[in-house]
Amino acid sequence: MENNVLASVNGKQITEKDLELATARFPQDRRSFLATEEGKKQLVEQLVAFELFHNYGKDSGIEESEIYKERLEIVKKEIITQLAIENAIKTVQLEDKEVEDYYNANKEMFKAPEMVSARHILVETEELAKEVEDKIKGGMSFEDAAAEYSTCPSKAQGGSLGQFGRGQMVPEFEEAAFTLEIGTVSEPVKTQFGYHLIEVQSKKEADQKPFEEVKDMLKAQLLQERQNHKYMTFVEELKGKYPTEIK
Repeated sequence: MENNVLASVNGKQITEKDLELATARFPQDRRSFLATEEGKKQLVEQLVAFELFHNYGKDSGIEESEIYKERLEIVKKEIITQLAIENAIKTVQLEDKEVEDYYNANKEMFKAPEMVSARHILVETEELAKEVEDKIKGGMSFEDAAAEYSTCPSKAQGGSLGQFGRGQMVPEFEEAAFTLEIGTVSEPVKTQFGYHLIEVQSKKEADQKPFEEVKDMLKAQLLQERQNHKYMTFVEELKGKYPTEIK
């Protein structure tokens, strides 16, 4: 892309590269607008305004003011501190073999949980639950029974609750769902919400996530932990070098 000049203020050119860098500082959800002609126009106007105020500030002697010097020192301190931290932890390394060894030693941490896909019909009484159960046994479809009798909003989807794992449902419901055979309608199951008829549509057993699937996430996590350890250790070393007192 050519670095075309979009505007100039007091001899200072504002180019497409300046516009690109300014756009990158905005949140992702704002960038789509800034890519439009209207968005670019507004951003150029903003960059022009900044340059105008910059010129005005210099001509007004702001660089000689005490508040400018104080704020400049704060910014300089922040930059020096950040660069010093980066310098202290940049030697931290993590080999792929170390990541794989950690994975192999902690495989239980990387298991995809057991999942169940089920639907249900919720009614207020056990008597009604048994009546609906008999209707299903007599040939009424589960979806029709849910639409007609269930008090749960899921009746609009034929009683479907989608896929869920352990710990997501109340204990009585969970126990029934994870022990039922696929395609079998349960006896009425009592919970704090009422009585449920449950049908499991599919099950997914817990399985091991392969190393390649978790490698990048795990490496980033372990590297972060190692950098944090290096940071804390180095802080203690610096306390010994520079007199420090915490009250």
